[in-house]
Amino acid sequence: MGDRPQALVLRTAGTNCDAELCAAFELAGADVKMVHVDRLAEDPTPIERAAIIGLPGGFSHGDDIAAGRVFAVKLREHLGNALRAAAERGALMIGPCNGFQVMVQAGLLPSVGGEQELALAENAGGRFIDRWSRVEADADSVCLWTKPFVEGEYSQEALVLPVAHGEGRVVPRNGQVIERLASNGQIAFRYAEEVNGSVDHIAGICDPTGRIFGLMPHPE
Repeated sequence: MGDRPQALVLRTAGTNCDAELCAAFELAGADVKMVHVDRLAEDPTPIERAAIIGLPGGFSHGDDIAAGRVFAVKLREHLGNALRAAAERGALMIGPCNGFQVMVQAGLLPSVGGEQELALAENAGGRFIDRWSRVEADADSVCLWTKPFVEGEYSQEALVLPVAHGEGRVVPRNGQVIERLASNGQIAFRYAEEVNGSVDHIAGICDPTGRIFGLMPHPE
């Protein structure tokens, strides 16, 4: 039991894929604890102990202001230092769908503590998308989460994942942002076909270390 990595799933009002994320971590061999973000604001020590941190999908706080905005503000204001410390010591982090939106707005992606250089905007068609879509792992990515697909441990054909979002279109501040992400190996996943209008068909990115990963499709 002691050799199993400790995974922490952060939940809040409206997250509805947290149980699936916990199940996925358990299947992968981790011991999982799910904690409400308000409890972590009172006592962030579970973050200090976690080897893996997950931000689940769903509709946090009803997406009333914008997708992931309220959850991201809570993280920045109450847990920013704890999450930055976790990143600095090498903790793995993943955020599917709403978790990806939160990561970008909370300053965890494209780099921890950096300026917000991209956004997850409304889908190009202006409608909610709910479908299965094939994604491809970028062979030049430094992302640790996608490396098994790049190295052939798992077939790329297995990467047919569900997507369910209304604000999943990756929009950079300018073209230089995308060029830098590509040159740094931070583009982890691309859609194999047009899905939501994301620049360069981007479906997921990581931070420069490859340990922090946000993606629109739901792998869990």
